[in-house]
Amino acid sequence: MEPGDDPVTAEERVVVTAVRPALVLPAVAALLAGLYAGLVRVGWGVPPLTSGLAAAHGPLMVCGFLGTGIGLERAVALGRRAGFVFPALTGLGVVALLAGSPAPWAAVLVLAGSGGLLGASVGIVLRQPALHHVTLALGALAWLGGNALWLAGWPVYRVVPWWVAFLVLTIAGERLELSRVLRLPRGARVAFTAIVAALLAGVAVGTALPEAGERLVGIGLVATALWLLANDVARRTVRQSGLTRFIAVAMLSGYAWLAVGGALFVVEAARLVGGPPYDAVLHAVFVGFVFSMIFGHAPIILPAVLRVVLEYGAHFYAHLALLHASLVVRVAGDLAGWWEVRRWGALLSVAAILLFVASSARAVRRRASSRHRAP
Repeated sequence: MEPGDDPVTAEERVVVTAVRPALVLPAVAALLAGLYAGLVRVGWGVPPLTSGLAAAHGPLMVCGFLGTGIGLERAVALGRRAGFVFPALTGLGVVALLAGSPAPWAAVLVLAGSGGLLGASVGIVLRQPALHHVTLALGALAWLGGNALWLAGWPVYRVVPWWVAFLVLTIAGERLELSRVLRLPRGARVAFTAIVAALLAGVAVGTALPEAGERLVGIGLVATALWLLANDVARRTVRQSGLTRFIAVAMLSGYAWLAVGGALFVVEAARLVGGPPYDAVLHAVFVGFVFSMIFGHAPIILPAVLRVVLEYGAHFYAHLALLHASLVVRVAGDLAGWWEVRRWGALLSVAAILLFVASSARAVRRRASSRHRAP
């Protein structure tokens, strides 16, 4: 039995349908504010809208946008009113960050939301102890651990490996679930388990020995990328056409960036406290890998979460191509010390993400209009 297969009352269905759009709003607000804060950080001269906005760039993107979005997706899968409490809490954390509330308040709310996500994930594991469900629960645990350190006052650069583990394990767990159709051999599943263990070990070691831990995390990221490139169903579906092929292209290109980010983690571990190397590593993973996954999964996830129809078009390749091109520019600027190139790479990445938002909204609106005109 998959999450959400339990009988759901009519009352619960009404509540669930009503709260979905409301919970999307703080995630979108976090995305837009996080992108704006990123432009402030790279020196585009845009004025910070609130004090501390530039420093909130990472928490807004990871906890506010991605964390709330993942929590909402998981709540929809569960199909229960209680499941929407934890994305609501992270959404309130976004509000606290944007309102300029003291940092501990936002961290407390996000920590509570991540605790709810972990509780829901553990509940699913107890009902269905499959490897992909265990991986999703471990990802939620990593997010909870990172948020606890953030609340304790650790600098964001020390918390980042925990947030990286959260997103990578969440995505890897979801891709593992989709790859069940391939009937993966036992050796592939054992290798996947060992990679997850190495990644979590790196995060744990990094609390006491940051450089050694980050190198181990990097090895885990490269191994994860190689495993996905070798075993993910996208290797087969990329030969198809239309939306199926677009999703596969997004997945495979994202895995390539994950390998790049992992390699940079290993090489630059001693300098991951800020500056260009830190910028290159983080954006290779968070933009190159994570946003490739978002671009690819959006045509499936958005209809499920928002109950809309997203009409695919070949123009979707435009924001995906721009994302990767902008990241090449940004990482090259970081590693070569070309500050102006780095700034333009950051601006083009923001443009790619906004183009994705606009393209998705247009696809929904166009389909809605055509359905409205139908006799």
